[in-house]
Amino acid sequence: MKLLLGLCSALLLLLVLTGRCSAQRPHRCRTPALLSGSMSVSARDGQDWAVAKYRYDAIGQRIRLWEFGQVQSRSFHANMLFLFREAVVYTIDYKNRTCQKNPLHADFHPSHIPHNASLLSQVILGGSSAPGEGLLVNTWTGDVPETGGKYLATVTEFGCIPVSTLYYTAKSGWVVTTYFNAVTGIEDPEQFFPPPFCADADTEEEELDFFSAFI
Repeated sequence: MKLLLGLCSALLLLLVLTGRCSAQRPHRCRTPALLSGSMSVSARDGQDWAVAKYRYDAIGQRIRLWEFGQVQSRSFHANMLFLFREAVVYTIDYKNRTCQKNPLHADFHPSHIPHNASLLSQVILGGSSAPGEGLLVNTWTGDVPETGGKYLATVTEFGCIPVSTLYYTAKSGWVVTTYFNAVTGIEDPEQFFPPPFCADADTEEEELDFFSAFI
């Protein structure tokens, strides 16, 4: 997954740039293969945004999203299923029992800290005066040569759970993503299968990548 896949607050950026921690040196890591949670995405200086619940399956290369937001001053709701092995994305409407099917123009890239990423800082979000006051996180930075982009990714020290990502390309500008309420595992695997009424959906001509489909 070209996972963009990035909302870091000004406070977090300040902590990333100035924070210090005495823990052992952070190491590059891989996000759990099965993950459930929520995320928010903002682009074009906040003019476009979305909030979504997600289900992430790196084993089957599948992502499910239930989202709402605003793009070009228009509100939207969407229920989307990304099947990377089949190279298809479904936009599902249970109320009207309709389904739009588009080619998915993207490879699946598991969520992880790349081997060539550079450690920017390890900090504690929140407080450090007493146990349970804060969260130990690592922030990494790097470039994406394929797109000419660059990123700033923050994950938890324990578990490698995504916290936030800032991703930049000349085409999209800065895309800011924040992750929250993450739980390892998938409660209902059936969420990764299109409903029966999608079987009759014709494939649209327009190809989508993950970002253009998501927001």
